[in-house]
Amino acid sequence: QVQLVESGGGLVQAGGSLRLSCIASGRISSINVVAWYRQTPGKQREVVAQTTTGDSVGYADSVRGRFTISRDAARNTVYLQMNSLKPEDTAVYYCCAMSIDRAYWGQGTQVSVTS
Repeated sequence: QVQLVESGGGLVQAGGSLRLSCIASGRISSINVVAWYRQTPGKQREVVAQTTTGDSVGYADSVRGRFTISRDAARNTVYLQMNSLKPEDTAVYYCCAMSIDRAYWGQGTQVSVTS
C-alpha cells in the first residue's frame, strides 16, 4: 500500500505563491506517476500537473508557466510550487500516486486565493 500526506495549503492574495508537499510512504517503488489534482464544489476535478518515474512533466494549460511540479527522492516527496496565483486557482488540491493498476490519494489541502 501507499500512503500520501499533503500539506502547504493556505490563503493568499492574487499574485502570491504557495508550495504544496506530498509525502509518500509504503510501497513507493510501485508508483509510476504522481499528479496533482484540484476540485472546487460544483466543478469537476481536474488534473493540474504530473510527473513520471522518467522525470517527464506535464501541466494543464491553465497553470503552465505558473506552477512547477518536482520531486525530492531522498524525502519521498513531490512538490507543487504555485506562483502568480489567481482567484480561479482556489480549490482543494489532491496528490495522486499511480501504479500500473491502482491510484492512491492524499487527503487534500485547501488553497484559497483572494482578489
